[in-house]
Amino acid sequence: MAKDLGMSIGNNKDEQAQTLIEITWFSAILDISKMLVTEQEIETVMQLVLDYLVGKLEVAEVGIVWIYDPLTGQLIARSASGFDFNTLKRFRLNANGEMIGRVFQTGKGELYPAGEAMSSTEAIATEKIFGMKIPCLNLPLAAACIPLNTDKVKYGVLTFLNIERLARFTQKDMLFLQGIANLLTLAIENAGFGKDVKVKKVLGSDDRYKAELISTLAHEMRTPLTSIKGYSTALLMEEAAFKPETQREFLEIIDRECDILEDLISDFLESSTIDAGTMKIDLQPVRLPRLAVQAADEVGRRFPKHFLLVDFSDEFPLVDADPERILQVLRQLLDNAAKYSPKGGLIVLQGKIIEDKAVISVADEGVGIAPEDLNHLFDRFFRAKSNSETQIIGTGLGLPISRAIVEAHGGRIWAESQLGQGSKFYFTLPLKRPSQDLVD
Repeated sequence: MAKDLGMSIGNNKDEQAQTLIEITWFSAILDISKMLVTEQEIETVMQLVLDYLVGKLEVAEVGIVWIYDPLTGQLIARSASGFDFNTLKRFRLNANGEMIGRVFQTGKGELYPAGEAMSSTEAIATEKIFGMKIPCLNLPLAAACIPLNTDKVKYGVLTFLNIERLARFTQKDMLFLQGIANLLTLAIENAGFGKDVKVKKVLGSDDRYKAELISTLAHEMRTPLTSIKGYSTALLMEEAAFKPETQREFLEIIDRECDILEDLISDFLESSTIDAGTMKIDLQPVRLPRLAVQAADEVGRRFPKHFLLVDFSDEFPLVDADPERILQVLRQLLDNAAKYSPKGGLIVLQGKIIEDKAVISVADEGVGIAPEDLNHLFDRFFRAKSNSETQIIGTGLGLPISRAIVEAHGGRIWAESQLGQGSKFYFTLPLKRPSQDLVD
């Protein structure tokens, strides 16, 4: 996918090539995040983003941002790269027609060709993509359309075309481009598209939150990306000959840092979903002890210095909950416990039944939390101060996301702590009569 990736290392070339591609994706997200938090006009930002992506994506030769005009009900080109923008400005697309209209209306990205392989050089007329013929851009070989929509507002469509080379967009490309589109959508929303001119002059709390969210993401991504860049550059040096065990150590570090970046981006997207009020909870009868063991195993592999103990009774009842969401909360609390006890130690994940509630707790032997910080732990972007010399990466969104999940289940979440004596986080889930059939 990336134009500057042509060198493989070690023996497993496919896995290493994919790792380097993922590094390029994360680097691109960071670069674009920096563009989005500047004070430049949104048209300038869109142009910078398109130029960057057309330069990075091997298959993309043309990039266009189409924005919906509510007065005419049409999509209008607001920025373009790889094609004359003045030509595109003359065209008005039907927001209900063909591929671009479907993407705008449904909020689901589409690509052409849609199959797993491109078997011929057969082109598709732009009428099938845009609903009309566009001179000098009539027969693209491949196309990708990604919505620039929130759950509440449809802003437009991000489009990329391949007009000469025999190449195609893949589903992995689409996942990456959707992440970029989400960032660009926030920037478009912050710019006040669709708002009254007077409203544009003053940023409301939602706009300040979105701007701070992007800024925080960009800031926190710098540390893992610096590490990834350093180790990958070392591995790619032709004059350096590393032993196989050293290569593996470097790749393991890169893999861990990629996991950190993935968590940061996941928090960012999850927070946007919660902010839009569209988080879904799929209640089903689940075994909490089983989820607890799974979460402890996953976190334990990432933090080998810690000893994780799971303590649930054999008679612990079924609880109606969303297993994926509760697993997310358990991972977050265990991950926090490990991060804030950097010297290792015991972490206990325990479940009890108290009256009509399941009470889950996570206790660590870490640095503890100051009394003045306890009331702010679940505020957006807040991160408790750590006396450890180790820098703790995070967006300050994990605990607010966990609170939203727990409260959506009808429970509550809180913490108890003393400096130097560790912390203990609790959350509750109501005990309702579960279904007789257990869904694993």
